[in-house]
Amino acid sequence: MELFIQQLLNGLTVGSVYSLVALGLTLVYGILHIPNFAHGALYMMGGYVTLTAMTKLGMPYGIAIVASMAAVGLLGILMERLVFYPLRNAPPLHDKIAAIGILLFLEAFAQFVWGADYQTMPTPYGDVVTLFGFTLTIQRILIIASAVIIMILLYLFLKKTFIGASIIAMAQNREGANLVGINTNKVAMLTFFLSGSLAALAASLASPINLVFPGMGHLVILKAFVIIILGGMGSIPGAIVGATYVSNDYKDIIAFAILVIILTVKPNGLFAKEGR
Repeated sequence: MELFIQQLLNGLTVGSVYSLVALGLTLVYGILHIPNFAHGALYMMGGYVTLTAMTKLGMPYGIAIVASMAAVGLLGILMERLVFYPLRNAPPLHDKIAAIGILLFLEAFAQFVWGADYQTMPTPYGDVVTLFGFTLTIQRILIIASAVIIMILLYLFLKKTFIGASIIAMAQNREGANLVGINTNKVAMLTFFLSGSLAALAASLASPINLVFPGMGHLVILKAFVIIILGGMGSIPGAIVGATYVSNDYKDIIAFAILVIILTVKPNGLFAKEGR
């Protein structure tokens, strides 16, 4: 039983990272209705920016994370303005090809700037603590706590603020939102900023217990796609619940098997709203 609970806590840590990435991914899908294959590259860039801010600029860990979230959020806005916005009326395949192009470009850029070697990110929260008889590092506790707080704040932002309501309205019907006076361009830019920031936060929290390298976003983004497809493309609650099914590394095969079954039985996902 103790081993099971320890595995559960470790899985909860990984699932928290996946949920942050999946939240950003499903936000973008809700606006553009296309899968952003470049989201894993934003995750990777977040790790490198935080690492560089700490090791080269001497920033404390917390400030480096904030700087990384801002930088990658701005990168998300550039992606939306320079790539996805001009393709808004193009065939859907063009968006997907463009996203893959951004992914390849950012990975090549990271390898050119930082090299292909695996790098370790330092953390001031590497101490081991015993919680209710179970051993965890403070970093893992920070990951879980941060994910829970971000989920709550994002929910309140979307449900309790005018800007959040505008994002939801645009996700449901972009043309209708534009007709009632919502600035859809600004909402799209804000959504991409939030998406990039969430990816950077996830990478910054996970990198101290993993490694930073150009391909670090590959498995993460694959699992994030599994999460949002299980939960329903564009569904925020679905992304959160879906993360509980894709938490432990040794469950990769099971996770993707569940994905195939769900797509067969209910193609729109478990938590997708009917008639979207």
